[in-house]
Amino acid sequence: MWSQSYFLWGQGLAISALIAAVPIFLLFYLLGIRRKPAWQAALWGLGATVLLATAGYGFSLRHTLSSALYGAAFGVFPITWIIFWAIMLYRISVQTGKFEIIKESIAAITSDMRLQILLIAFAFGAFLEGGAGFGTPVAIAAAMMTGFGFSPFYASGICLLANTVPVAFGSIGIPVITLSAITGLPLDQLSANVGKLCAPVSFVIPTYLIAATAGRSALFEIWPALLVCGGTFAGVQFFASNYIGPQLTDILSSLSCIGALIALLRFWKPKVIRRADALLAVQTKTAASRTPGEIALAWSPYALLVVFVLAWGYKPVQQLLNSVTVSIHWPGLHNEIQRMPPVVTKASLYGAVYNLNWLSASGTSCMFAVLLSAIILRMRLSAFGALLLSVAKQIAIPTVTVAAVLAMAFVMNYCGATGTLGLAFAATGVLFPFFSAFIGWLGVFLTGSDTSANALFGNLQVVTASRLGLAPVLLAAANSVGGVMGKMISLQTITVAAAATGLSVSEQAKLFRFTLRHSLILTVVIGIEVLAYAYIFRS
Repeated sequence: MWSQSYFLWGQGLAISALIAAVPIFLLFYLLGIRRKPAWQAALWGLGATVLLATAGYGFSLRHTLSSALYGAAFGVFPITWIIFWAIMLYRISVQTGKFEIIKESIAAITSDMRLQILLIAFAFGAFLEGGAGFGTPVAIAAAMMTGFGFSPFYASGICLLANTVPVAFGSIGIPVITLSAITGLPLDQLSANVGKLCAPVSFVIPTYLIAATAGRSALFEIWPALLVCGGTFAGVQFFASNYIGPQLTDILSSLSCIGALIALLRFWKPKVIRRADALLAVQTKTAASRTPGEIALAWSPYALLVVFVLAWGYKPVQQLLNSVTVSIHWPGLHNEIQRMPPVVTKASLYGAVYNLNWLSASGTSCMFAVLLSAIILRMRLSAFGALLLSVAKQIAIPTVTVAAVLAMAFVMNYCGATGTLGLAFAATGVLFPFFSAFIGWLGVFLTGSDTSANALFGNLQVVTASRLGLAPVLLAAANSVGGVMGKMISLQTITVAAAATGLSVSEQAKLFRFTLRHSLILTVVIGIEVLAYAYIFRS
């Protein structure tokens, strides 16, 4: 049995916290200053964490390696499992030509540039975030908007601003699922808290987006659309996150938002139509020639995804699927570590149980949607096999990154480094709920992923909340919601936008400066919201 200690080499809390944060500082340096690839930075960060655990905390090499493998295993399943099948669903849609029909059906709705921002950058981007995530919405939505005549810089900035609140539930809810696994908090409670923090911001983001990119005068000309867009998305987001779960929150919110805007535009149009510089009318013309059956078939993979995820969440089905789950007491780690006061109220064993829920996992529901979609869209078996290999190659490096970040987080949790940092943050006292949002923001800026940020700092939020007598589930949720505002300034995301639109290096720097201001403003808003929930609207 090994007992955690939170003070290094007899030093006080301040010095110990600085030492415990060295791996995080290293990530910041490698990603933000040296601009190293994320997978390289993650591996260096893991190496520094292993050194910190063994040399600093006296963690045995056996425990260190075991906790690293435990984290890496979770990075592979269920995280990469979900990512793989989500990308497969998207790639099938692209390879069969159906995604072009999806884009055309969206583009044909309006020629007003402001409404296109709402439909494509915000609503359709959120749909892509919910289905695939990991840079897909920015790449596709930004490329679409340049095709509609928006300048590359303008299209990139719009899509980076829009790709904020949906990120918390991206890629079939994997950020919240990861947060639940890393903290041990109930998934339904985390989903509900993330939803209640996101929904008010989701309501105002469409208005903020238009004001920041088209000017405040544009708001008055399209206020009905802004009200419908923000209200529908926020309302469905709140309902889905609280009563269905995180997996379908983005997909249901975005589809409802698109449907509500289409319904509104049947009887309302802005008095002044503002077009982009070189709107490609040919795309609207092509979309108009599509039959309802063609459009329905194009959307069928995502309709199947909704059906399967809902079925997987239905309790009787869930219980049946969970009957084959294998629970593994992680060797060399489970109940061999003891957490100590003041991080916990009394000494307690630190469990390490790996649930191999291979059939009930969200990624498996997505897999069935993929298989059925391939059949419905008449994809050849050879083409499907080739696509499997292609997607496997595509996610190989991201898998290394995710596995390394999760390994780093688990080692920090089990050796006691997270506890040290939690005690240090607890020193901020009553203001910690405000700063909790910025911890998540920093995590996503560093890693480019809300999932990775939740893995890095989720448990830190819980430890600090417990020390301060605050709701752990609220501050864990704040990590995720604050993190989404760091997505628009993440170097990885900016690189994706630049690649999709052809931005020059100088324009990328300009884009970073543009998004940084909005990122800080919106994170402050989240911090104030968390303060209000922590002390005024306590449930």
